[in-house]
Amino acid sequence: MKHTPHSRKRRPDRLIVTADDFGLAEEVNEAIEIAHRRGILSAASLMVAGPAAADAIRRARGLPNLRVGLHVVLLEQHPVLPAAGIPRLVDRSGRMRSDLVRLAFDLVRSARVRSQLRAEIEAQFTAFRRAGLPLDHVDVHKHYHLHPLVGREVVAAARRFGATAIRVPREPQSIVRCVDDHGLTAASMALAGCAAWLRLQVQRAGLLAPDAVFGLAWSGAFTEDRLLGLLRHLPPGVVEIYMHPATEDRFSNSAGGYRYSDELKALCAPEVLAEISHARPKVVGYSDLANCAT
Repeated sequence: MKHTPHSRKRRPDRLIVTADDFGLAEEVNEAIEIAHRRGILSAASLMVAGPAAADAIRRARGLPNLRVGLHVVLLEQHPVLPAAGIPRLVDRSGRMRSDLVRLAFDLVRSARVRSQLRAEIEAQFTAFRRAGLPLDHVDVHKHYHLHPLVGREVVAAARRFGATAIRVPREPQSIVRCVDDHGLTAASMALAGCAAWLRLQVQRAGLLAPDAVFGLAWSGAFTEDRLLGLLRHLPPGVVEIYMHPATEDRFSNSAGGYRYSDELKALCAPEVLAEISHARPKVVGYSDLANCAT
C-alpha cells in the first residue's frame, strides 16, 4: 500500500458510495442493507429484472435515505422483455448475450438490433418507474454505455424518465497507482477516450456526471486496504466509488473470483468509518446534489 495515514492534499466536495447489482440475489440485497445501516454506503443500483429484484425493492422502501438508481443490464442476465420480442439480443437460453464485442458490431450494422436494444432499455426504465422509487441515477452493467449507440439511447431514456445523473466511468489512473496499481490494465486505461465522449453527452442532456469514478481497476476486489487508501487520496469535486458487496462469495449468479464479502467488510470497517469522520466528505446520493443546486 502506497499511502500514509491522513496525508492528503485534496478532499472531495461530495462523495457517493454505491453498490451495484441490487436485486441480483438476496445475499447482495442483505449486504446492501447492512452496508447502508452500519457502513458508508449511500446508494445502490437496481437490476429491475434481477432474480431478487422484488426483495430489493421491498428493502429500499424501508431505507428512505438509500438513494436508488437503475442498473441498466444489456449483457448476460435476463431481460425485462420476453426473449421472443428481442431475439437479436438474447442467446438460446433466453439470457442476454455475453459476446459484447460482436454485439457492438451488430449494433452498428443492424437497425433491427438497435430497435430491440432501444425497446429493452425503455422497458427497464419503465419497470423501475413501476417500482415507485425515486430515480436517483443511472449506470450500465459492464459500462456498456461507453458504446456510442448504447450511450445515446441510455442518455435519452434517462432524460425522459427524470434521472438526476449518469455514471461516467472516468477513473484517474494516477490515483489508482498511488494506492495500489494491481488491477490496472491497458483496457481500463483505454476507456478514457470513450468516457470523455460520454461525459459530454450526459452534460449536454442536462444531467449530472461525476468528476471521478473508482471501481474499475479493483472490480470484485475492492478490499478494506484499497478503500481506505483511496479515501486518503480522493480528488476534489464529485466522486463516486462503486462496489459489489454480498454476505457470501458464492451464490446464484455470482461472478467467479469476486470477493463480495470482503467488499461488505470494507464498507463497514471501523477504520473506514473513522477515515470518513476525520476527512468529513459529505456522503450523499446524486439527487441530493441536484436538490442543493436548485
